[in-house]
Amino acid sequence: MIAKLIVTFGILMFALGVPFLEINETHVFNPDWTPHVRIHEVWQLITNSAIGALCLWLVWVRGEVFFSSLLGLIVTGGFLAAYALQDFYGGSMKYLDGSEKMLLGLNIGVLGFGVVFMLFFLALFCNARDAMRQK
Repeated sequence: MIAKLIVTFGILMFALGVPFLEINETHVFNPDWTPHVRIHEVWQLITNSAIGALCLWLVWVRGEVFFSSLLGLIVTGGFLAAYALQDFYGGSMKYLDGSEKMLLGLNIGVLGFGVVFMLFFLALFCNARDAMRQK
């Protein structure tokens, strides 16, 4: 049960939390962003939220913690990889005014998704431990 709750928390972070933080004037409705950039942003939000809905169904209807955790690792790991590669493609987590959302000296997205990424691994461990106990 703990693995299901961990996975659910992680899913809610990327499927609901991120859209909540990005459907506003800093992202989706940012007048300084080109329409092409905005369509990619909305596409990413819809795709990740749909993956989140699938993951919740997998966990709570099918009892599939492993596959749901794997999908969560892909979503959060994709963000962490994009952050790590930002210098290569000219990306940044800073706003146009140079500010950046920070917590504990770390970018809030990197901190949040870093924690969630590790939680998905913890869920995999808990799931594997539970499976071994059932044998």
